[in-house]
Amino acid sequence: MNKTELYEFCIIVPIYNEEDNMLRLEKELADYLKTASVKACALFVNDGSKDDSQRLIEDVCARNKSFYYISFAQNRGLSAAIKAGIDVAQSPYVGYIDADLQTTPQDFELLLPHRKDYELVLGIRSGRKDSFVKNLSSKIANGFRRMMTKDGVEDTGCPLKVIRTDYAKRIPFFTGMHRFLPALIQLQNGRVKQLPVRHFERMAGQSKFHLWNRLTGPFMDCFAYRWMKKRYINYTIAADNITPNKDTNVG
Repeated sequence: MNKTELYEFCIIVPIYNEEDNMLRLEKELADYLKTASVKACALFVNDGSKDDSQRLIEDVCARNKSFYYISFAQNRGLSAAIKAGIDVAQSPYVGYIDADLQTTPQDFELLLPHRKDYELVLGIRSGRKDSFVKNLSSKIANGFRRMMTKDGVEDTGCPLKVIRTDYAKRIPFFTGMHRFLPALIQLQNGRVKQLPVRHFERMAGQSKFHLWNRLTGPFMDCFAYRWMKKRYINYTIAADNITPNKDTNVG
């Protein structure tokens, strides 16, 4: 049995060279899971880390109930790590948070109350504690993405998200997918809600993004999204005889 089936909410945490953050990440997630309003677990996705992250992940999971992991053989990028976590998770809802803890798992409690009314609930980082260059590049990239996708989302780069798992599993996969999660949910006629969440300075480790990949990648991916949107197939099955109901005798 996939152990994530035992939970209502599975928090996906991509990890790439975050050895300096692992003990703090363990504490914050463990504290949150004890008090979460729904039964929740954490799923680390080690994206081919080259430091000591894998050993630390195994130690953390051995010490804590409701902590699980999968590990890539090679580095495949943030979108692949999120997609792998979604593919593995079998809980009704999945969440996403970055290992840098610039957002806190405690703020999932701001998002979770809306999970049954929206297919995606995501944060808007308020009072951002990033550098001027990072804030400016993020603002430019977000503005261009909104213009291209018409998703109406203020801060798609905020890692704090709660998604209905059946919708998440239908998201088309491509490099840069993580920048378009709201638009990709909307392609399925899913509803999206945005709420302010807290933002903090990175305390340890190094950011994996810089000016070049924070601007160039999103610009190129926007054109890929526009191409895909025109060709996206969305359908609803009205009836079938594959899944028996309670009154059907299948013996």
